[in-house]
Amino acid sequence: NLALSDKEIDANFFQHKPFMDKFAADRGLKLHAMPGIFIAPIALYSNKIKDVKEIKKGDRITIPNDPTNGGRALQLLASAGLLKLKDNVGHSASIEDIVENPLKLKIIEVEAATLPRTLDDVKASVINQTYALSSGLNPVKDAIIIESKDSPYANIVAVREGDQNKPEILELNNTLRTPEVKAFILEHFKGSLIPSF
Repeated sequence: NLALSDKEIDANFFQHKPFMDKFAADRGLKLHAMPGIFIAPIALYSNKIKDVKEIKKGDRITIPNDPTNGGRALQLLASAGLLKLKDNVGHSASIEDIVENPLKLKIIEVEAATLPRTLDDVKASVINQTYALSSGLNPVKDAIIIESKDSPYANIVAVREGDQNKPEILELNNTLRTPEVKAFILEHFKGSLIPSF
């Protein structure tokens, strides 16, 4: 992002919009997110249950301890009806933003890379796709709940503000959003990445 802002490169493709927005805001950068390409889904996994309905009062659930993915994990749990967050808190949600927790779940923040190792000690864990895959978990086959394709966490092409309508930028982004790319993602990644178009 710094190289992009400094005009060393014209685009990058490694992040989702909430991450880019926070990075840009923290550093005063003017960046723009093109329409999303794919989601590396965050999902809830368990070694003890097969359905979210099996989560009981007082169960412990681990989530990533970094602000972006922690908020993302809380949004996933809220989407399953396990808890309710303050209105309009969005992806910046933290444990302090939980306003309803009917099952009195114990939400434990853990370093993202260690989340798979918590599965034997807790009822369930919200794990990023990268760490799930490296632990032999498949988001499509093994997840109890998984982000939908309309998640705001789709990976995007980032460009400098004002460059988003340049023909070469539009061509790059449109090429990444073709039926051929969608078919490649579905076939090659087998659910570990989900097209967002």
